[in-house]
Amino acid sequence: MALSQVSRSVRLLLGQIQRCRPALLSNQTARCLSQAASQPEPSADENEAVNPTFVNRNPRNLEQMALDVKDRGWKTTWPHREFYHRLMFSRSQHHVTAQVFSSCSPIPVLSCSTKEWAVKKELASTNCVAACQAVGEVLAQRCQQAGITRMVYRAIPWTYRSDSVQSFRAAMKAGGIILSEPRRKYVGS
Repeated sequence: MALSQVSRSVRLLLGQIQRCRPALLSNQTARCLSQAASQPEPSADENEAVNPTFVNRNPRNLEQMALDVKDRGWKTTWPHREFYHRLMFSRSQHHVTAQVFSSCSPIPVLSCSTKEWAVKKELASTNCVAACQAVGEVLAQRCQQAGITRMVYRAIPWTYRSDSVQSFRAAMKAGGIILSEPRRKYVGS
């Protein structure tokens, strides 16, 4: 009984293939097994229409195009507040620390220090020039991973020329970080 059902279904399948075969050989469309749905023609007006309720889902898009508003703060404050991201570098008697701050938050976005075991175990001393360079390299890599490639770095004037600050800056620049931000573009409406 089962064999007769199998042979019947095979005969039906062969019959469908034979009916479709002449259409396939003559390069015509075969419609015997399936049929594609018809697509409506797009009009030119639909392609040029802009959604009036567009929401920018990338919050850093305007910042990267230098169109975002920078908080200016007061003229008498130091350091100035006109930045998107600010780099702070500090040395103590025992450790070196570098942090990246956003303009809208007092909490650091990224940080690196010789207090971290992964950095500390590779160094002979945690407050030498080599430690400053290592912190700069690690922070530059973290900034690249986070997508922050431009930031403001204003060193305290009397510490700017020290070897440790210069090696930190050189390591950040070698890591692909630009230590200045573009001027804000003002777009007239």
